[in-house]
Amino acid sequence: MRCLGLDYGTKRIGLAYGDEVGVATPLPAVLTGDDDSRWAKIGEVIRQRRITDLVVGYPYNMDGSVGFKALEVDEFVLELKSRFGLPVNLVDETLTSYAAESSISKKNLRGVRGSGVIDSRAATIILQDFLDQQLPPILPET
Repeated sequence: MRCLGLDYGTKRIGLAYGDEVGVATPLPAVLTGDDDSRWAKIGEVIRQRRITDLVVGYPYNMDGSVGFKALEVDEFVLELKSRFGLPVNLVDETLTSYAAESSISKKNLRGVRGSGVIDSRAATIILQDFLDQQLPPILPET
């Protein structure tokens, strides 16, 4: 299992990588660009890392319902499946961007907002949630 985590946004797409070791790590985000270059960058990462599974954050509302942003993600997921033919797993992304932003000191926050760092950290949280659900916990030997 070689997973690419994606935190979809219209301006930036956060990326993270994880495998059977069970640890998600952030990758450089896909920054604003035309659709073709965004898809090319995602495809490049999929090929270079030999990705077998895609994990996408799904934006549920706080009450568990889905809103307009979820419809955008639905379209993104359909395009991912069409272009790359890989399984796509959806993971609740509620508060992941908040958690990612909270992990950055306030004095550095302004400088990293547009860089994609927060987006890729959110993708890392999303992917780690998925990996934790898929892989059995490692228990200490007794």
